[in-house]
Amino acid sequence: MTAKKPLVTPRARGAHAKAGTVGLALGAGGVRGFAHIVALELFDELGVKPAAIAGASMGAIVGAAYAAGLTGRDLRAHLLGLLRDRAGAMSRALQARAARGVWFSGFGNPMLLDGERFLQLFWPRGVPADFEALSIPLKVAATDYFARSRVVYEAGPLAPAVAGSMAVPGLVQPVAFEGRALIDGGAVDPLPYDLLFESCERVIACDVIGGPVGDGRAAPGPFEAMFSASQIMQTAIVREKLAARAPHALLRPPVDAFRALDFFRATQIFRACDEAREEMKRAIAAALEQPAADAARRPEGRKANN
Repeated sequence: MTAKKPLVTPRARGAHAKAGTVGLALGAGGVRGFAHIVALELFDELGVKPAAIAGASMGAIVGAAYAAGLTGRDLRAHLLGLLRDRAGAMSRALQARAARGVWFSGFGNPMLLDGERFLQLFWPRGVPADFEALSIPLKVAATDYFARSRVVYEAGPLAPAVAGSMAVPGLVQPVAFEGRALIDGGAVDPLPYDLLFESCERVIACDVIGGPVGDGRAAPGPFEAMFSASQIMQTAIVREKLAARAPHALLRPPVDAFRALDFFRATQIFRACDEAREEMKRAIAAALEQPAADAARRPEGRKANN
């Protein structure tokens, strides 16, 4: 049997943090991940360029585009331009549909997406084919379906790694890549900030998982419950990670009111997050100004909009 590649490449294990370096982790969360763009705009405004980025699911999609050299403002304009034309956006989504029977014959989902095709149609121009051509080093967290564990990609072909990281079961087909079957990175690590500690002096994470909102008087519908159950599990994973070791700053944009598939509510998501810009900017600036050792001792880092 051919040995599989290690879950984290040797380059990551041999890295050492350099003074003044900042790492940025962008988490899973579906459409709520549009809020990552606001965080990226704040980095641009502060004149801070991440030394490395780690992303899972939507965080990997957004992180790859930013690591390619686009600004936060570029990404906002690109996204709003795509979604302003609803008919055009739906046409692209239809073109991104997966061939039937590729993985689960008889599954019967006519809108199951092919992740790589989706990226080709929706990513902005300028995203390269390989990790090595990115302007900022990127680590993409996906889930190895059969190993039931996290796998991290930071070299080689970019699109299949990101497509695997975004492969939410039932929405995006699993990806066969380098001897593994990949599904959504959020299934095992929805906020992979720990990948940055070894190479970056300070680590800032943006958590957009969100969660169900209500007063408990009415039970959720079956579809809503399915997605919210995933949010609840992801929140539990992040809570355990924070208890073990927190980032130096934890950004939590106000995205609870939005559902994972609210693609045409990008304007409202940006508006909600823009109202929290100053608070998030202060949290980033505070984490950068204090001694790294002092920041690391905080049990859950500096929070914004928790």
